[in-house]
Amino acid sequence: MKMSNRGLPRSLWALMVGNFVIGTGVMVVPGTLNDISQALDVSIPQAGQLITAAAILMGVGAPVLASLVAGWDRRRLLALSLLWYGLLTAACALAPNYAVLLPLRVLAVISPAVFTPQAAASVGLLVGAAQRGRGITFVFLGWSVASVLGMPMSAWISGELGWRWAFALVALMAFASSAWVWRAMPNGIRPAALSRESWGRTLGSAALMTAVSVTLLSSFGQFVLMAYFAPYIAQVFGGGGVLLSLMLLWFGVFALAGNMAATHYIDRIGAARTVLISVGCMALTMLLWPLGRHGAWTQALVFIPWALGCFAANSAQQARLVHMSPELAPATVALNSSAIYGGQAMGAALGGVMIAQGGMLRLHEVGLVVLLAAMATSVWAGWLQKRSLALR
Repeated sequence: MKMSNRGLPRSLWALMVGNFVIGTGVMVVPGTLNDISQALDVSIPQAGQLITAAAILMGVGAPVLASLVAGWDRRRLLALSLLWYGLLTAACALAPNYAVLLPLRVLAVISPAVFTPQAAASVGLLVGAAQRGRGITFVFLGWSVASVLGMPMSAWISGELGWRWAFALVALMAFASSAWVWRAMPNGIRPAALSRESWGRTLGSAALMTAVSVTLLSSFGQFVLMAYFAPYIAQVFGGGGVLLSLMLLWFGVFALAGNMAATHYIDRIGAARTVLISVGCMALTMLLWPLGRHGAWTQALVFIPWALGCFAANSAQQARLVHMSPELAPATVALNSSAIYGGQAMGAALGGVMIAQGGMLRLHEVGLVVLLAAMATSVWAGWLQKRSLALR
């Protein structure tokens, strides 16, 4: 198999770019929320249901679909999931009203429920054990790049041309990425099938399930506020699409830097410690959040710790679960993806309720409490793992 100059298979680049497209498509709604609300004549909380409903489908779908597609060759599965993404996202761009857009969006996000966990589970069959952590964090780097380019690009296009054009761009990228994955991935990549016994061992492991809970809580704590970046920026600073896209670009640059740092150091300091540091950075931003109202530059500075920890935490969690039990990786990675999306659904739903009650400026308070709970849970998961190893 041909290797890049970084020592990783070239197929991982295709998977990383696939995650970039998946991430851009998932984040296209938060970036275009204001325009969707205005163009389709629905409230911000109602438009936010596009995030909640999609996240519920992704959360439930990741483990269910992991079992259904267990025997599929990953080259075909991953390429077809991106093709589906392109077709359904294009359909969303053509939706005449909100009632049509909502179910189309839910159908479209079947692809993220398949692609991201199955791409991560495939890494172990593409690289050796010594490179597993690096390989997984590299593939997940696509989500960080999506935060740098995809989300601010969507916000800018939405502000200038309308939300439909942002969706159309995601569809085109999905078609191109599908072709690349088909060409780059080798045949015969089939992670171990998820048997009932594997699921029983996974769900019965206190250490593994507690570790997955860290992902659920960290995603929940972030999306109470992240889902409503666009209306928050508009309310506090009166800015339009340009200011929002610049803010998201700033956030994305540091998110990419944080994930790159995690990729570089994770095998040295350990995945669990990387998770704790990353979630701690996000909690720091929530603590400092009210200071951002003094001006756009202050807000940008307050963003930095959150951005540094945002995707680094997700990448480290993927690697942590694989390291804890490599043979159960297909199940734990699927559950971890489910937890990401489940947390997004919970956060977006609660944030929408708070906004409907006039609580836009208090979203960070909930985020802080939940992220502190995620840190405590992460420490507990580490203790449970050590106890489990000691009892063997």
